[in-house]
Amino acid sequence: MDAFNSRENNPDRPDIVPKEVRTEPVKDDKKTEYSAIPASRLDKLNQLFESFAIVSEGADVFLCDMKYDYSRWSKSFIDFFNLDSEYMFEAGKIWEEHIHPEDREVYRKSIEDIFSGAANGHDMQYRAADGQGRYYMCTCRGIILRDPDGNPEYFGGAIRNQTIGGGIDPLTGLGNQMSFFKEVGLCLEKHIPINIVMYGPTHFSRINDLYGYDFGNMLLQHVSRYLFEAYRNVGNVYRLDGIRIAFVTKSLTMEQLAAQYEGYRKRLKEGISFNGEYIDMPINAGALSLNRFDIDKDTLFSCLTQAYYQSKNDYQGAFREFNNDPQSQKRYRIDLINKIRKDVHEGCNHFHLYYQPVVDSETGKLKGAEALIRWADDDGTVVPPNDFIPVLENDALFPTLGEWILFTAMKEGKKILEKYPAFVLNVNLSYAQLQDDSFIYRVHKSLRNTGYPPKNLCLEITERCRLIDIRRLQNLNEQLQLEGIRFALDDFGTGFSSLGLLKDLSIDTLKVDRQFILEVDHDKQQLDLVSVISKLAKVYGCTTCVEGVETEGMESALRTCNVDSFQGYYYSKPLPYQSFLDKYGC
Repeated sequence: MDAFNSRENNPDRPDIVPKEVRTEPVKDDKKTEYSAIPASRLDKLNQLFESFAIVSEGADVFLCDMKYDYSRWSKSFIDFFNLDSEYMFEAGKIWEEHIHPEDREVYRKSIEDIFSGAANGHDMQYRAADGQGRYYMCTCRGIILRDPDGNPEYFGGAIRNQTIGGGIDPLTGLGNQMSFFKEVGLCLEKHIPINIVMYGPTHFSRINDLYGYDFGNMLLQHVSRYLFEAYRNVGNVYRLDGIRIAFVTKSLTMEQLAAQYEGYRKRLKEGISFNGEYIDMPINAGALSLNRFDIDKDTLFSCLTQAYYQSKNDYQGAFREFNNDPQSQKRYRIDLINKIRKDVHEGCNHFHLYYQPVVDSETGKLKGAEALIRWADDDGTVVPPNDFIPVLENDALFPTLGEWILFTAMKEGKKILEKYPAFVLNVNLSYAQLQDDSFIYRVHKSLRNTGYPPKNLCLEITERCRLIDIRRLQNLNEQLQLEGIRFALDDFGTGFSSLGLLKDLSIDTLKVDRQFILEVDHDKQQLDLVSVISKLAKVYGCTTCVEGVETEGMESALRTCNVDSFQGYYYSKPLPYQSFLDKYGC
């Protein structure tokens, strides 16, 4: 034996087989008798183990010589779970004794598939007990290494104790949002393709209201456990913020995920019996296929969230996949969103505001304008807001972009006020901005830094603001109106809550959505509807602005409806700032 392999010169290396283990039987799959493990096999086991440890990203490593079923495991892991030795024969059976009884069958089947050649590895979650009987959620990933002839030779991988470092959600026992981002970040770094699905119920607050929060928590635990058991051998399940759950998989295709989801959706929609109650629980699912890696995990999460809210708000819970094809010309391409998010972080240098005039319905003279965001790519291609705002609206950085829009609109609007002192600048707000605790501060900051008069500013909110606590919205509305700032309710009539918002808030202007006037010049019903909205606005002390006016005939018809102002392509398309100044002689 050479000096390198000597126990004296390498005290951490076992002397062929440690004495306490050497007398154990070692099965040779190719022979019927038992034999000792050759020194060369032990050397290779240790060398491979050290290689795995270097790239383990803080997880605990295991490596098994499948010919002899002899393994080496990380010492920190052995100590934490009170196992006998770093080196073990039949480690799979030893470790199985630590796994929760409810999780053992799936674990055992996975190990049997690996050693029989039916599987190339595994990616699973299970609960495992330490020496005191306390269970911890573990994520285990392993892969088979084959010899030159293609035969299984080694099985190695990593086990991550997700509970350490606060990676476990205490209510469901699933990995939490921090653990989710760790896995996604690692897959991005290592260029590992994955599919992700975000699940969530539609009206969970209704269940809490009817049966109480304790019942709601137990139901959430039940659903989480169901998904965990369904998916634990093909990926990892995480609880995100609130009631949403994410599943990350490397092995299931998007088609398989969609098919399985439809099964869950049908079952929950029909109703399930739980704790003596019969519960119907419509659900939603948004999905994303990660097959490119020049993005960050926050971009990925924003795109995944957008797909989820499309399912929830626009498709009655149908499975929605975010488009992630780099060759696609569809909206919301993930690479585009990543570029735009990066630009927000770097100061919004590629963003520009366009302005669409609002004119007096009787005279056609300029009364104000709506500021509309645009983003220009490096090649000069202008991207309209519908291609990125719905995604960024769910992003934590949207308040930063919103503040840039407010500041820029006010700064540019001051020039227009020099010629049109009564000019009113309309700026759209996202519900994400209104949720931001610093929103009022950001408005005040922009007013102070630009010197723009509050009475010439109108903040537009949409029906989607129903998602915000109404008391919070009322407080914001009241505070800003006391300072002279106006409020408009945009897209009036397109949602279920518009009338409720009109009743609960102090609104200065109702903006009638364009879909109500598409044929207003020859459809009396549409004309009557606009007249009714105008009368309703007067009841609440509001003015009315009709959007989408595109022809002289539409203008003529609408002038009979007693509305106050018009906006649309008949007067002007949205214009870059300088073009707007030129058009109106500012």
